[in-house]
Amino acid sequence: MNAVQPRIDMKKQFGFSLLEAMVAVAIIAILAAMAIPSYLFKITREQIEASIQLTVETAQPAVAASWKTTQTFPADNTQAGLPSADRIVNNFVRSVAIEDGAIHITFGNRANGRLKDKVLTLRPAVIEDAPMVPITWVCGSGDAPEKMVIKGADRTTLPKEMLPIVCKPRPK
Repeated sequence: MNAVQPRIDMKKQFGFSLLEAMVAVAIIAILAAMAIPSYLFKITREQIEASIQLTVETAQPAVAASWKTTQTFPADNTQAGLPSADRIVNNFVRSVAIEDGAIHITFGNRANGRLKDKVLTLRPAVIEDAPMVPITWVCGSGDAPEKMVIKGADRTTLPKEMLPIVCKPRPK
């Protein structure tokens, strides 16, 4: 007996339904929204660190040389033997000014918008009766190492959350 089997027509579905695609896009959007602020914060931090590097190459050696030879800090760029503040620039820095040994970095040029016109100060910390001891640079409102005295005024205007960890005071 040859019974004719009824043919069941089952179509296989390939791909995603519209609802599944929308859920996947929503998940990706949520993850991207969480990642973007972190990425922007990373860019800002990298620009700050690149700006500090500019002072390491230009202003810090001049200030350190003055302390080592005369036990005083230069009052300004001219006394330090450097060009005027608006001539020391890079992609993220608009000027680097020396004031009584402290180095004030003003952000501008192609810096992130949150950095524009903000200032970060690097101040020298020394052992006053031992000029041969190298200068330690204190960033922002950071603390001086034990037995060292910080010189110069802190004119930092960057929000505290943007400062690198070394620029923040130690928790008490």
